[in-house]
Amino acid sequence: MNDGSGPLTPSPLLVASGNPGKVKVLRGYLDGLPRELRFLTDFPDIPEVAETGTTFEENAVLKARGYAQASGLQTLADDSGLEVEALGQAPGVYSARYGGPGLSDRDRCELLLRNLADTGDAARQARFVCVVAVALPTGETELFRGERMGCIAECMKGEYGFGYDPVFTPEGHARTYAQMEPSYKSGISHRQAAMAAAVSFLLRK
Repeated sequence: MNDGSGPLTPSPLLVASGNPGKVKVLRGYLDGLPRELRFLTDFPDIPEVAETGTTFEENAVLKARGYAQASGLQTLADDSGLEVEALGQAPGVYSARYGGPGLSDRDRCELLLRNLADTGDAARQARFVCVVAVALPTGETELFRGERMGCIAECMKGEYGFGYDPVFTPEGHARTYAQMEPSYKSGISHRQAAMAAAVSFLLRK
């Protein structure tokens, strides 16, 4: 309760991701937000929320609401992935689980390249999608979506980033995400559009 001696301090924001690479990227987008950031590592007793949705929106909402209710904090969660046209939009919502458990990011990229080669597709069109959900412990939730069109490279290129960054070349560029300096990639990526909208929303809350 505010006693009138000073302004109300915004409550902490939980950034709900267990992926270290993604946490680093999300932290960068939230750097200018006047909020204390909390992370899942601060709540080791909270069980992992299962991603059982069939769309990016469903999974983002499941995670944001689940972790918000468990932590009692306003929570930001995202679900993102790569959709490859010739593979029927796969891996899609299963991007982080493509090929089954136990695979590394490199393993998944190599599997994707092999599967795409088998299709004989020359255009290799693809898009990255990111949906960000911001949820209150009460369940009230806002959604923000960003997309980036591009194509799949012939082979893995670059050392930056994580996930499928080494095989995705965004439209209008000759380099993969993984060949771009992180600060440059952050300004053009699918996640940038969604996070910019989410930050604008949070600044009003």
